[in-house]
Amino acid sequence: MFQKVLVANRGEIAVRVIRACRELGIATVAIHSEADEGALHVRLADEAVCVGPAESARSYLHIPAILAAAEISGADAIHPGYGFLSENPEFAELCAMSGLTFIGPRPEDMRSWGDKVRARALAKELGLPLMEGSSVLRDVAHALEEAERIGYPVMLKASGGGGGRGMRVIRTPKELEDAFPKAEIEALTSFKNGDLYLERFVEEPRHIEWQVLCDGKGGVWVLGERECSIQRRHQKIVEEAPSVAVSPALRAEMAERITEAMQKSGYVSAGTLEFLMDERGNLSFMEMNTRIQVEHPVTEMVFGVDLVAAQIRIAAGESPGLPEGVLEPRGHAIECRVNAEDPVTFAPWPGKITELLVPGGVGVRIDGGVYGGFTVPAHYDSLLLKVIAHGETREAAIARLDRALAETMIGGIRTNIPLHRRILGSADFRAGKLSTRFLERL
Repeated sequence: MFQKVLVANRGEIAVRVIRACRELGIATVAIHSEADEGALHVRLADEAVCVGPAESARSYLHIPAILAAAEISGADAIHPGYGFLSENPEFAELCAMSGLTFIGPRPEDMRSWGDKVRARALAKELGLPLMEGSSVLRDVAHALEEAERIGYPVMLKASGGGGGRGMRVIRTPKELEDAFPKAEIEALTSFKNGDLYLERFVEEPRHIEWQVLCDGKGGVWVLGERECSIQRRHQKIVEEAPSVAVSPALRAEMAERITEAMQKSGYVSAGTLEFLMDERGNLSFMEMNTRIQVEHPVTEMVFGVDLVAAQIRIAAGESPGLPEGVLEPRGHAIECRVNAEDPVTFAPWPGKITELLVPGGVGVRIDGGVYGGFTVPAHYDSLLLKVIAHGETREAAIARLDRALAETMIGGIRTNIPLHRRILGSADFRAGKLSTRFLERL
């Protein structure tokens, strides 16, 4: 097992990794920007190293500074969390060249699954259900031909995109002609990859994803599905496990197909395969995220596992510590992402937290990266904490989560807690009538 892990991230995921390391008896090193000097992950780690100014490109994304921090602190492994460098194969390779273990997938896995067009081809080869779409588009003329073949509306997507970025709904040939050059430039600027492709657009889809954990020795655990349909601009807001739209038979079928696909691909570490479900209940593969997900706690709550600890054990060459055989979800869990933002306009709302009271009680979990008196920087993602509730039934989980949100007090800044309580109180949510357009009708 590792002696010391450097956590190459910030906020709640850095705190989450530090907690897992501490329970495994591993010392931790936090990195931070100048803006995050007083951050919670810095206070909780055994050591901390400043890696640059507030700008992410010069701190949390600055690979030479991070590797130098690992060297001077004597770390023997790096956990990247999610976002930032978590799906950067060059970073993983440089870690290996520096004698450090990267706690995550192999660089070749990131490359195979990280490019969306290559991932589609791989998914098809591995027998996963696939959304009708195109290969990389050569030019506007090729895009128009492929859109005509697939049928409008279509989704124009960046091959290197992720996190909900790089996607446009196209309903007419004229829209495609106008959007193509702009999307190409944006993709090249944002992802350093200007490749675009098309997929059939589903008007009212559900977003359902499957959690996997692979030990690289043939062991594959498929830890059920998560419903992540409540989104704003393709960014998830509320997640739950299991999904009311997935029957036990479909869950078992997908577990079998995904297990076979992961064994064939040789994937190692935690990962998430994301699917769209159309109005008829058909699933289509979208992409795979080769990292731990923001919403991993709902899976942990219903399966009774520690995914981050399992990731660390696998990277150290050990067993992930999960029971053998098919695991079944117990009860229901729902997570709300509490952000520093206006609940109506969604405008970011950084500033000093003058008061913080988090809820407790049976079945309530808080994953956070802030404390009373901390000043939320304007430079990073607005996620403050995640409130997760577990109950024996979905109805019980909803009631518990609403109670927990009502108890949560965050002073000095605005948060989206009022929006979450509106979502939980809506008739459609309580009935499980969800789609990625849910918020448009709220």
